[in-house]
Amino acid sequence: MKRRLTLHFPREAVHQPITYRLAVDFDIAAKILRAQISPNQSGTMVVELSGDIDELTAAEAWLESQGLGLNRAPGQIAVDSSLCVDCGICSSVCPSGALRLAQPAWQLQFDAQRCLVCEQCIPSCPLDAISLVLAPP
Repeated sequence: MKRRLTLHFPREAVHQPITYRLAVDFDIAAKILRAQISPNQSGTMVVELSGDIDELTAAEAWLESQGLGLNRAPGQIAVDSSLCVDCGICSSVCPSGALRLAQPAWQLQFDAQRCLVCEQCIPSCPLDAISLVLAPP
């Protein structure tokens, strides 16, 4: 099973070997999708965790016990192609490159595998063609 999380590191926790502990203690693979962590400052890391569902739950509890804040991606981004006019505004704010204008036709392409579900694209779309589709509870 996979889960995508945003980890918020307080200044005191940035030196902890988080991904190592996840691998060794919980048998969890942590794929770092984006990270902005500086020594002696707070930081943020978007990760995709893969492993057994019980181990994932235990790993999340452990992360919280280490003082990290967790945001769970509540769903997936969807692009309504019937509303989209391929203006490309969303691609300019997409940090992962999941939204891009493909040449030579300059049509918007969305790669859901690259999407971080950061939701920066949603307010940027002037036609409301981008939305967050919530995962079932």
